[in-house]
Amino acid sequence: MKSHIFSLICASALALTACEPAPSDQQVPAETGQSPSDISDKSQTQAVSDAVDQLIATQTARFMNTQPLLSSFNDIPESQVGGPYARRITDYSPIGFQNVRKVARSAHDALADMDREGLSDKDRLNLAVVEDILNYYTGAEGIEYGLIDSYFGHVPYVVSPISGPHLDIPKLMQTQQRLKSLTDAQDYIARLEAFIDAFDAIHKKIKADAELGTIPPRILIEKTIAPIKAFIEGTAADNILVTSFKERISEIDEIDAETQEQLVNRAKGAVVTSVFPAYARLAETLEDLLDRAGTDSGVWAQPDGEAFYRSAVKALGDTDLSPEEIHAIGLREVDRITAEMDAILKDRGLNDGTVGERMVRLSEDPHYLFADSDEGRAELLSFLRDQVDEINQIIPDYFATIPSQKLEIRRIPVFSQDGEAGGFYTNPSLDGTRPGIYWINLRDMKAWPSWSLNTLTYHEAIPGHHFQVAINMSESNLPLMRRIAPFNAFVEGWALYSEQLAYEMGLYDDDPLGNLGRLQDELFRAVRLVVDTGLHAKRWSREEAIDYMYKTTGADKSEVVPEIERYMAWPGQALGYKLGMLKILELRGKSQTALGDAFDIKEFHDVVLRDGAIPMSVLTQKVQDWVTSKQASPDGA
Repeated sequence: MKSHIFSLICASALALTACEPAPSDQQVPAETGQSPSDISDKSQTQAVSDAVDQLIATQTARFMNTQPLLSSFNDIPESQVGGPYARRITDYSPIGFQNVRKVARSAHDALADMDREGLSDKDRLNLAVVEDILNYYTGAEGIEYGLIDSYFGHVPYVVSPISGPHLDIPKLMQTQQRLKSLTDAQDYIARLEAFIDAFDAIHKKIKADAELGTIPPRILIEKTIAPIKAFIEGTAADNILVTSFKERISEIDEIDAETQEQLVNRAKGAVVTSVFPAYARLAETLEDLLDRAGTDSGVWAQPDGEAFYRSAVKALGDTDLSPEEIHAIGLREVDRITAEMDAILKDRGLNDGTVGERMVRLSEDPHYLFADSDEGRAELLSFLRDQVDEINQIIPDYFATIPSQKLEIRRIPVFSQDGEAGGFYTNPSLDGTRPGIYWINLRDMKAWPSWSLNTLTYHEAIPGHHFQVAINMSESNLPLMRRIAPFNAFVEGWALYSEQLAYEMGLYDDDPLGNLGRLQDELFRAVRLVVDTGLHAKRWSREEAIDYMYKTTGADKSEVVPEIERYMAWPGQALGYKLGMLKILELRGKSQTALGDAFDIKEFHDVVLRDGAIPMSVLTQKVQDWVTSKQASPDGA
């Protein structure tokens, strides 16, 4: 309704002048030839847009005030997230869980109530996408157990071997938490001191979930306890939260040596009195659950588990397909990719056994392995940096927009490596001063034969996550929530698409084994469709899933086992990779068919990336609009 829009204009500080009538003697500016009505219409249009932006910003700040760790992760200005956050830890208690969902729902409804009539396409898109993000954080309707994770949304277990505050907070504080001033250092210590209360809230949520009948599978609990106990072994002085703090504050000019020593001593004290007791109690809480934990691997075994999984498939797979349909797609993709791998293996003289068995033998060839030593790990990291340098040479032929943020390559910390994935990427800061980081897990060097590494680099770094995330965060015209949007199928689908794009860019032309590694990784993602739906919909056991993945992919058991346990802890997340990739390839193929010679790969990549992570339905419409606009142009430009 127009009255709704007008009242919103008048309520916005940015639009107050638009609510006043223009003077009757207003003159037409000679240089523009605009009439007073033209100027008035434009003023009101801008006022409406400003008011929409203000509404989104207000509701974003309300939600982000519940997410201090997410604010630190992206180093967001306090003014955009409801105030100071660097000393705080997210409230993981049952009340905190409900509050996050309540605030997200309320913020979503405030945007949904905004009448779209008379709004620009940009404003409509911003409202729709931010609504979708806020709805994501409301979680599975009617299900009270679990955690609202800042990226994965509603997960069924508060802590697991792969995620949870016990892993996420230390990792964030080592690299993402701002440390550029004395005030920042004091905030860091205050956050350490907050561990004891934050983990008490985690304890209460785990107990509340158990009372609802939700206890993680026994194997997940056992593998969660191990890194918790490892984290508090040794002295406070040797703990990563102290050693990384000491190193980082040594680079702050305003802090002299004496003050640095005092701050480090305070940090050690906080670890002794807050961090260590918090982790010790969490371990005890989990150990108390072991006798009550079951062996069923899928979320189906939890209360309303089937409904939870349907919600996860929709949110993380961004699809209306049923688990049965997804399972069938996975099996078809497994067959297709396996046939391609079989041909390459036969060309190499490897004819005996299944594709998986032959891949196992190839992966054990010492000729392709780095040494299991500090020197071997350093050599592997250098190898990855050379890969990045190589692809950077040809990237301008495929991308018009290249991110300015720096990229670093680091090893996953030893304390958490046993439960971590093979590799992942963490964002640069919102202002670009902190680099994006490509992390690789070097717990088992046998998992990384040299021919397997290319595709990980293209996925996690360039042109995968680093390009997508860094370009997204650079789009300062987008609302904050869109710059840090957690659309799993888009984000992971783009990264998997990037692996195939690297092949199309010629990066495997003289490297058949590298291409075999690429296909093995794509096979891995196709297998994920099979095992994720197998575990959570078809009631496969953990052992069945491990056996299928190991025999089908030929990946090392040290990689397969934590992967399966990851899917157990994050139902639906593994679906986004292949489903998202297939959608992007489908859209590209349709665009190429429709445009013929007018198709420009650099333009297509801009269309996909420049508006940030979005739902696949929105991406589909964007690409269709781009194709239509080029078809309508006389020269196809």
